[in-house]
Formats: sequence, structure tokens, C-alpha cells
Amino acid sequence: MRTKIAVRPVLAFTALAWAGMWVAMLPLLISGFQRTSSDIDMSTLEQICIGAAMLTPALAAFVVLRRWERGTPIRATLGLTWNRRTALECLLALVCPLALTLLALAIGTATGTYHPDLTDFSGFRRQFAPETTGQQGVPLTALVLWAGSLLLQMLISLPLFFGEELGWQGYLFPRLRPRGPVFAVLVTGVVFALWHLPTLLMGGQYPGTSWPVAIGSFLISCVLVVPIFAWLRSRSASVLPAVVAHTAVSTASVHLPWVLADADNPPHPLTTGLTAWPGWLAIALLLAVLVIRRRSRGSD
Repeated sequence: MRTKIAVRPVLAFTALAWAGMWVAMLPLLISGFQRTSSDIDMSTLEQICIGAAMLTPALAAFVVLRRWERGTPIRATLGLTWNRRTALECLLALVCPLALTLLALAIGTATGTYHPDLTDFSGFRRQFAPETTGQQGVPLTALVLWAGSLLLQMLISLPLFFGEELGWQGYLFPRLRPRGPVFAVLVTGVVFALWHLPTLLMGGQYPGTSWPVAIGSFLISCVLVVPIFAWLRSRSASVLPAVVAHTAVSTASVHLPWVLADADNPPHPLTTGLTAWPGWLAIALLLAVLVIRRRSRGSD
């Protein structure tokens, strides 16, 4: 018999997180902002609004814990724990999205939806190192500098991804888990996806795409990727690996398609990477492996 969940706190958390997102996006919504290019650069206003929005799930979790679950130890409840295994899980959380992205790009290349340039790295030159255009050979120095700056960017942005995952994997997923893992990841994935509704309507994830297609595609992406975050959360009993994985998905996995692309065929998130069908296939393959492993262990 499955344990009942406390519905009111979960609904309150969801409403607060969603409302916080809309409030944070108000400056962009009022200005009529609409993203029409898949270029990864963002204006200062976009960065400020997105940064504020990313803190709202954590704030919602803290409010609900204080209102409905007084006396609950916040650190343990939200998974703010560290042990010897956590560091290894964080390394896995970093490598996993990168491997899935490379697999998605390989699928896209094989099917003709992605066009890499592994000889001249023209996409990388145009997007990240325009000063190297016209040079001969692979710009190794520029690649190293890019990798270092990306790592620094990920470290700086970690607090913002804490803001999200303290809500999704710290609070929401464990509250839904008593109803079963499938129910928990599906609901968390849908709540997580619809939290992005303001940015989806402004073309944030899928620029130049109609909003029904954008919302539907992002729903699929989130429902598929949340089980990976939840798997990392459950393996370590800590929210930290989920934070690292989310950071990698939203930074390194977004940059990588541009690094390897042909400049004359820039990638688009609707057909390239983890938010497109090649990425869905890559993630689905990993989830299938995890399910098979779990069932085989259960039969031992």
C-alpha cells in the first residue's frame, strides 16, 4: 500500500514557485522581449531576471517548510548533506550530461540534423573565439581557455542551481516519492517544465518556435531528465549531485553543440542537444539501462 502524500504543502510549494517565476520574469514580459535567435548570448536584463527566477523554488521550499513543517531539520530534509561518496557522485553528475550530449550529437550527425566541424572548429571560432578565424589548425589554446572559462562559469552559477534543485530534488521529489518513483518523477518533471512557462512563451528555450511546440518539447525534455537528477539524488542521499548535473545540463551541454558545430549550420535546440529528439533518445537509453540494472539486482 502506497503512503499518502501531504497535498496542501505540495500545492503551496508549486504555486509559490510558479508565482515567483512569473514575478521574476515581469521586466522581460513587460518589455515585450522575444528571443528569436538560438544564439546562447544573453543581455544583462535577461541574466538578472533568470538569476532571480532560479532562486524561487528554494524560497518556496523554505516558506512551505516554515509554514507546514515547523521543527523539521531543513538541512537533512532538503538533502544538504555531504559524505565521502558525495564527491564521486558529483563527478558522475558532471560526466553524465556531457556523455549524453555527445551521444545526442552523434545521433543527430548520423541522421543529418546536426552538422559538426571537427577539423576547423568553425562553429567554435565564430561563437567563442572570433579572433582565431582564418588561422590554420585547431585552436587548442582557445579551446583550453574556453573550457576554463566554462568551468568558472559553472562554479559561479552553482548557487543559482542550488536555488532550483533545493526546490525540485530537495523538497518536491522526496514529498512525492511515497507514491512511487514513476509518479514522483512524472509530477516533478511536469511541475519543473511548467515553471519555465514564461520563458517558453518568450522563446527562451526554443526561439522562433510556436509556443505549443515549445511547451510540448520542453515537457518531454524535463520528464526525461528529471529521473536522472532523482537517480543522483537517491544514490547519494544528497541534493548536491543533482545541482551539479543541472548545472552541467544548462551550461556545458548547451555550449558543446556550438563548440563542435559547423559555423554555416548552427545548432538549434529543437533539433540538437538534450532538448531535442536526439537528446530524448540518448536519455531514454540511459534510463532503460538503469531500469534493467535495477530489475536485475532485484531478482538476485
